[in-house]
Amino acid sequence: MIKVAYLQCPTGISGDMCLGALVSLGVPVEYLSETLNKLGIAQEYKLRVELVQRNGQQATKVNVDLVHNHYHHHEHSHHHGRHLPEIEKIILKAQLPSRAEAWSLSVFRQLAVAEGAVHGIAPEKVHFHEVGAVDAIVDIVGTCLGLDSLGISSNHEGLPMLYCSALPTGGGTVRAAHGEMAVPVPAVLKLWEMRSCPVFSNGIDKELVTPTGAAIVTTLSTEFGSPPPMTIKQVGLGAGTINLPIPNILRLWLGDCTNNSEDPNGNLETITVLETQIDDLNPQALGYVFEALFAVGAVDVFTQPIGMKKSRPGILLTVICHPENMLPCQGVLFRETTTLGIRRSTQQRAILQREIQSVQIEYGKVRVKVAWEGQKQDNSITNVQPEYEDCAELARKYNIPWREVQRLALHTWYLQNQ
Repeated sequence: MIKVAYLQCPTGISGDMCLGALVSLGVPVEYLSETLNKLGIAQEYKLRVELVQRNGQQATKVNVDLVHNHYHHHEHSHHHGRHLPEIEKIILKAQLPSRAEAWSLSVFRQLAVAEGAVHGIAPEKVHFHEVGAVDAIVDIVGTCLGLDSLGISSNHEGLPMLYCSALPTGGGTVRAAHGEMAVPVPAVLKLWEMRSCPVFSNGIDKELVTPTGAAIVTTLSTEFGSPPPMTIKQVGLGAGTINLPIPNILRLWLGDCTNNSEDPNGNLETITVLETQIDDLNPQALGYVFEALFAVGAVDVFTQPIGMKKSRPGILLTVICHPENMLPCQGVLFRETTTLGIRRSTQQRAILQREIQSVQIEYGKVRVKVAWEGQKQDNSITNVQPEYEDCAELARKYNIPWREVQRLALHTWYLQNQ
């Protein structure tokens, strides 16, 4: 079963909102604290979890409370805020679960690349201010630990099967080390640009997406936009700090990918169906339309007779194709028929695995299409069909009935495969 997650961000996203949503989904705080302790910065912060209300809705708030040891604090900030190489060392030394380690390193690198681009310096030279550094380390490593421990599947690039909604831009200004800054802050804007993020304005003029939140989703999300087809099993709610006109809650949906739920062998595929009805085309043109559609990759084409307005007899022309061939097929319909509009829909189809085998009968060779469900070795062959054209060719050549050739081919195949 493929486990996927979807981040719904109506009020944006920050690192602590991610932590809140993960704890809400059942990632134990003790597990996060103990594992984060391996980073060797435990004396600098405390994790505190509380249930809070946001516009009358309850959600989980995770606070990273920084420990202010003034002497320590002072000395630390003068000698070193933390740079990327130092943070990478801290993460590598902690011996985290392998996926959490790899994801944390990627997120920090992405954040440093963006900050570096903003200031015009190399990623290695980016200085994570002391407070920001501890916060960011806990948020980022904690989020990666949580996603890993929920058992979210990895995709072929080793990233989690995490999807994310479009992000709200926010607005107004925010106070920062260098004075007031416009929202979205430069690092967030750079991260969105690096990943081509879809954004929208929800009309709220506050900082809604923080650099840490943006780094997490632009690094780890497989895709931005609508939720993937999934069966929802659980929803986690992570609260943001401030109250907003709509509940300041990040919602993390956890579930199974429905593309594969019916069918463990993944034999469901997505296809596009184009249809249009026509009542003013010379029927001779249709043969040509069929050929042209198959030439650009249509999987199947068929017509049905229909009655249309003004009592005209017409046809409903339907084309089934893979999504990547949709535009060429649509082009053929517009070019070769009189239609002014084409409806399209996306559907799922269950398909059998198939291969072409061939058999030798007394008249010659006939190819046979063999189809099965699941694993072939399970003897689950469900469909055996000799190729029409091969049978027709031999039937013409030897002047025997087509059905006879077809029967012989089938009989021979079954004899060989018993």
